[in-house]
Amino acid sequence: MALLTPQDLENLSVQLEENDEIVRRVTGLNIKQICEELYGKELGFPKIGIIPITAGNGIIGNFTSSLLFIVQYFGLEGFITEHPDITGYYEAVSQGADIILMADDHIFVAHNLRNEKIVSNHVATGVIYADIASRFEEANSKDILVIGLGRVGYAGACHLVNKGFNVYACDPNKDFLKKAVDELGIKPYCSDDRKKFSMVFEATPNADTISEGMIEERCLVSTPGIPCGLPPEIGSKYRVDLVMEPLVLGVASMLYSVI
Repeated sequence: MALLTPQDLENLSVQLEENDEIVRRVTGLNIKQICEELYGKELGFPKIGIIPITAGNGIIGNFTSSLLFIVQYFGLEGFITEHPDITGYYEAVSQGADIILMADDHIFVAHNLRNEKIVSNHVATGVIYADIASRFEEANSKDILVIGLGRVGYAGACHLVNKGFNVYACDPNKDFLKKAVDELGIKPYCSDDRKKFSMVFEATPNADTISEGMIEERCLVSTPGIPCGLPPEIGSKYRVDLVMEPLVLGVASMLYSVI
């Protein structure tokens, strides 16, 4: 997935409210309720330490403050360490953090220091967005389309297979597609089949990956991708419900998965 920019994180509270309402309308549950069902647990009251990391391209503006907003939105106590990197890690542990959130250019993790569970954002994001797509109340079958089979898409496809859905997938990387077919038993999507879907999980960093031939009218597209893979004109024409925001859903999934 593409690296976030400060612009992606602007108006995060508005994006959260809009997506929470869409999720509730199309699935019957809000984001918190889906996480509780998905992971079979409530968050409780862990203390979250958020550590700025300077490696690689450095600290993304608004990133740690956005994480703190998300943590507090879900009713948790959180803090951003004054220092970054290893000094920040020492600071977080010293201040009694139960869970640590930190990210560099390659990976974003939640690490529960009490039970030693750790999860990457790639996996947690793939699982939650795929799960939302699979809960579309107006779906006309158990068929679901996954677009993109990188780390996020593969994790989501695996989750859908385990839930008993008929998973079709496409990826221009033939090695990614073959791996998913061999390991997960998914079906390669072929546009020549003229098969259309009412549930789509899109996980690519590319625009316009969804074409008219892929989707039913009145469908749900669930995507963490930036930019959006659904062209606006197709979304309007087919009355598509679109769940898409840059950070909140993935972080919520991370927190619940390590409790």
